[in-house]
Order: sequence, then structure tokens, then C-alpha cells
Amino acid sequence: MTTQDSGSAPKPPAKDPWDLPDVSGLSVGVLGGTGPQGRGLAYRLARAGQQVTLGSRDAARAEQAAAELGLGVEGADNAECARRSDIVIVAVPWDGHAKTLQSLREELAGKLVVDCVNPLGFDKKGAYALKPEEGSAAEQAAALLPDSRVTAAFHHLSAVLLQDESIEEIDTDVLVLGEERADTDIVQALAGRIPGMRGIFAGRLRGAHQVESLVANLISVNRRYKAHAGLRTTDV
Repeated sequence: MTTQDSGSAPKPPAKDPWDLPDVSGLSVGVLGGTGPQGRGLAYRLARAGQQVTLGSRDAARAEQAAAELGLGVEGADNAECARRSDIVIVAVPWDGHAKTLQSLREELAGKLVVDCVNPLGFDKKGAYALKPEEGSAAEQAAALLPDSRVTAAFHHLSAVLLQDESIEEIDTDVLVLGEERADTDIVQALAGRIPGMRGIFAGRLRGAHQVESLVANLISVNRRYKAHAGLRTTDV
């Protein structure tokens, strides 16, 4: 008896992994947007045509930073930034990560949250990875924000290159982790809005610790070679 004879429906074709949604109309908020990484991401996304809001504990500081960036970027305190954004990137320092997210649980409910925080320590030997009790910064975010859709991405980007207005393209891949394909597809598409970047699916949040930790190695690479190293995934 053939499959058709048995009455079983044929399997649908596998989804093209590069069939990503149009995210050009989504607004992006950056918590920690006045710091180097957050400011750099905000600049690149705004330059690509995304509507961006910088968030900070101090609204006046966020508004000043937004005015310096131009490109239609707006500034607000963290709570207002979260409220007005469809996608919220968390780019705060690690030592303020938990406290910031706890304070914004209500504002971030229902939002797509992209955590790019790298828990690191530093000593005489250089940078080294820290492992949070939850496993990673992204898993800590997921635990603190049960009503949000938490993903992890944008960990390995050089803040220096992101903020350099003379650089047209950022030649790197962005590893994206999350529990729902629809969410990781959106983040991949967002990364792809920046010329030179690709978003690459890299697994579920339980793998975020390895991704966050790799930044310690990149810091060592950069120090040895006086570089601003990123990542490229081969054969993809």
C-alpha cells in the first residue's frame, strides 16, 4: 500500500531557513542605549531605517545621546523605552542586569526581548567568563521575565566598529538563540538589516552560556592582534 493509498497527508516541505520576516516596520528599544554597545547598535539599526529609542535610567541623558546620533533616534527612560518598542535589546552592564529587568517586568510583558549581555570578570590574566546561577544572562532574563519572549543575540560585536560612521558594513555573523522559531527569525531578520551582517540560528537558550563566554576569547584575540574581531559561520 502506498502512502497516498493509506490516506496519510504528505509532509509539507521544510521551511527555507533564509525565509525571514519583514521587520522594517518594527520599533526597537535599546536598554543601556547610552553605553558603547547599546549606542552602537542603535546607530546601526537607525542607519538601516529602523525606528529606534534609546533607554537609560536618566531620560535626559538618553535624550541627549539620541540627539547626538540623529537619524530619528529618540531617547527616554528605560520604562518608557520598553513601553513604546516592539523589540527591546538589553545592553546594560552585567552588574545591573538583574535589577534592571526586575524593575521592567511589567513594561516588557509581551515584548520580544533580545539579551546581548556578556557576564565577564577581569583580573591580571585578562577577561574570563562568569556563569550565572540560571546558566547565562539570557536564561536569567527568561527567568525574570516570564511574560516576555526572550532571545539572545548581538554578543560578539565591536562597539568601536558599530559607532564608526566611516564604516559602511559590519562584516560579521550574529548568533541568535531562542525557544521559538518565529522569535529567532525576527531577530535574525533584524540583524540582517545592518549591511554586512547575517543572523544565524544557533540553538535554544540553554546554549547561551557558550555564546556569551566566547566574548572573553575575542577580547584576548583583539588584545593580541590589535583588532576588533567578530565571527563568521562557514558553509551556511
